[in-house]
Amino acid sequence: MKDFAPYIISQGNSILEALRRLNDLSGKATTLFVVDDAGRLTGTLTDGDVRRALISGGTLEMPVENAMHRDFRALRGDSIDVAAIRAIRALRINMVPRLNADGSIAEIYDFTRLRSILPIDAVLMAGGKGERLRPLTLNTPKPLLKVGDKAIIDYNIARLARNGITNITVTTNYLAEQIEQHFATEVEGVMVKCLKEPCRLGTIGAVKLVRNFSHDHLLVMNSDLLTSINLEDMYLSHIDSGAQLTVAVISYMVSVPYAIMRSENNRIVGLEEKPTYNYYANAGIYLFNRNLISLIPENEYFDATDFLDRIIAEGGKINQFPINGTWIDIGSPDDFRQAGELMKHKQMLDF
Repeated sequence: MKDFAPYIISQGNSILEALRRLNDLSGKATTLFVVDDAGRLTGTLTDGDVRRALISGGTLEMPVENAMHRDFRALRGDSIDVAAIRAIRALRINMVPRLNADGSIAEIYDFTRLRSILPIDAVLMAGGKGERLRPLTLNTPKPLLKVGDKAIIDYNIARLARNGITNITVTTNYLAEQIEQHFATEVEGVMVKCLKEPCRLGTIGAVKLVRNFSHDHLLVMNSDLLTSINLEDMYLSHIDSGAQLTVAVISYMVSVPYAIMRSENNRIVGLEEKPTYNYYANAGIYLFNRNLISLIPENEYFDATDFLDRIIAEGGKINQFPINGTWIDIGSPDDFRQAGELMKHKQMLDF
């Protein structure tokens, strides 16, 4: 939350003043954070706290500290504990402060608007030509094609922003000026940075050019995906696995319309009638420890598959994270039409 001043009240203010402040927050999360004269958080106050205080014999003139809730939940320090955030949300606590070492409020997170706070930087790859979608992409870069009421890439920016990821860089190449103009102002409340490739660098090579990282973990994804992936689940899976890199994967089934022979040394030993095989396919979303950027060469064409091969060759551990939800790689006219149909029901699809 950029401006949390309306949510702060002094513990010496009256209950009447608190009611005025709560009324001003109507339509938003209605919690006040009570501070002492030094600005340290001492409690929280809601309509319910005021009501209970008045029922117990309190007056409108008594100080807020007599009614505030003292056993509050808060995050502390600069590091973000995602598991702790999930536990707080499970208690249906909608607003949580993060405190400085001296107890003052550094930030307030509003979980009526946010899904999580992930300590991640993000890079969206948007340099491709989208040739399979021509003529739609002759004059418009694929990430800026409209699906429903907004550009494809903006759905991904929105998902990142709702997970507290605001350090976002978009790498560009084809029709780069249009993407730069698109992000010249805030999108989904975030100032997105653009970085143009000096030449085609593949599906992950441009990450080497990014310099403004602020976290130890980096999310890299294709910008032309439409997905309801749970990024918090992916992050926790990555941390719990101890892997260096986690790849989001999508289930892909192959049905064989014939009976398949099982044989040994050319001798048929059985038949399997029209079997179905299930595989996991690369979904184009990668979460990895930032130090792995050293494996990406400078100014060379380098795909994500090359990156994975290099990590495996060096004995690194790669984890997979299945997406349980919507995933569309908008690479063809049929995909584009399907995405448009899905967006008619986006409230049902977690977009």
